[in-house]
Amino acid sequence: MKDRRNEIRNRIANRKKIKEKRPRDWNYLHDEERYDHYLFSGGGSASEASHPLFKKELFLLKVLAAMLLFVSTAVMFKHPSEKLEPVRDFLQNTMEQELQFAAISNWYEKTFGKPIAFLPNSAEKETTEASNDDSQYAVPASGKILQNFETNGEGIMIETGKDSNVEAMNDGIVIFTGVKDHIGKTIIIQHSDKTESWYGNLQQINVKLYDFVEKEQELGVVSVSKDGMKGEFYFAIKSNETFIDPNQVISFD
Repeated sequence: MKDRRNEIRNRIANRKKIKEKRPRDWNYLHDEERYDHYLFSGGGSASEASHPLFKKELFLLKVLAAMLLFVSTAVMFKHPSEKLEPVRDFLQNTMEQELQFAAISNWYEKTFGKPIAFLPNSAEKETTEASNDDSQYAVPASGKILQNFETNGEGIMIETGKDSNVEAMNDGIVIFTGVKDHIGKTIIIQHSDKTESWYGNLQQINVKLYDFVEKEQELGVVSVSKDGMKGEFYFAIKSNETFIDPNQVISFD
């Protein structure tokens, strides 16, 4: 009987020793490895650990860099220094040729509708009016042609009434406002079909760079003729990097 009890005690002791030698729960150790010992470091739950694809410091650095780039670009366009002219030309050419603002705007409106599309009646009315007017371009300003397209192969000079307003021939984005050689103060508008309309020899410019303008919207005021009795302005249309005769598209007489 005594031997039987000793045998039982020995078995219990052996089991206790074996249990103490057993490793920790493998599932628990797996979690520890997965979260890089985060659960055992006293740092809180795994859900509070930072996500490996998102770091707040990096995100804030990117936002700051974007703001600095935006401010630097604005300063370059506002600063009158001639040394910055090559940089301004590069940025402007990139915006005009590569980004194609008007094409993007047209795609956005076709895909998602205009910003006021939540007003069904107004949106439908605008769409109907636009479809009816798309077949014709607006005349920038009534007058007669002083210098035809064959003279320089780029645009025409038009005589108008004194202080006449120049209007956009179609919807588009203003991609240039400034001074061009031989045609003075100039506005260039890029349209949704990637064509450009040029309005030069202006006395006054009433739009800003990257403004969206609607068909027949006033852009500026014509220059005064040499005799001071009439007004004059320059008009050109550019398609696929080539100027075309505006008189073949719009009738000025």
